[in-house]
Amino acid sequence: MLPRVILHIGVSLDGRIDWSCGDIGLYYELAAHWPADAMLSGSNTMLAAYRMNGGNPDEDEGPLEAPEKVPGDQRQLLVVVDSRGRGRQWNFWRRQPYWRDVMVLCSRATPQTYLDYLRQKRVEFIVAGDDHVDLRAALEELNARYEVKVIRVDSGGVLNGVLLRAGLVDEVSVIVHPCLTGGTTLRSMFVAPDLTSAEGVIPLKLAHVENVRGDTVWLRYEVVK
Repeated sequence: MLPRVILHIGVSLDGRIDWSCGDIGLYYELAAHWPADAMLSGSNTMLAAYRMNGGNPDEDEGPLEAPEKVPGDQRQLLVVVDSRGRGRQWNFWRRQPYWRDVMVLCSRATPQTYLDYLRQKRVEFIVAGDDHVDLRAALEELNARYEVKVIRVDSGGVLNGVLLRAGLVDEVSVIVHPCLTGGTTLRSMFVAPDLTSAEGVIPLKLAHVENVRGDTVWLRYEVVK
């Protein structure tokens, strides 16, 4: 069974996710609306967040830090898509207070040395797909193995695009900030190959609209399937 997948993202009025004029506190305040069992992100997003926190991804993390297991821990599971084996900051993310532990989604193309590294770090992982992570199979495994019923996606446009094109998203939550960014690079909330026909357009049904703070608007849409 697939878990319910919710995209939650903040954008400028023109749909850009870079140089946001938004309030990060408001983003996570609204994210708490869903009792999600896991947060899903991509390796690019996690590496960028690590750098923003002053970390150097090229440095060795040091000795293994075993995760502390707390019975009845209700915090979310952090799930990272990392088919290329780029993430090596698991001690850092385990120290954060937001998640009970970390999990990595890999493919059969993921280097064996990286899978061995994850075992050494006691980081659990799921292998699904050949060249890239088969997200449908991986999400089904998360549900079956860890009883993950609701996932909130906190990532960039590429992972959002893969999930949307695969028909795996149930709800789209967009915080629209009162600003315009512009630009020609693909830094939008939905990055995917151009459509060749209208059949690939994803219809949405408005479920909620709210003026949440100042001139910021929160829109929530159900994906019509």
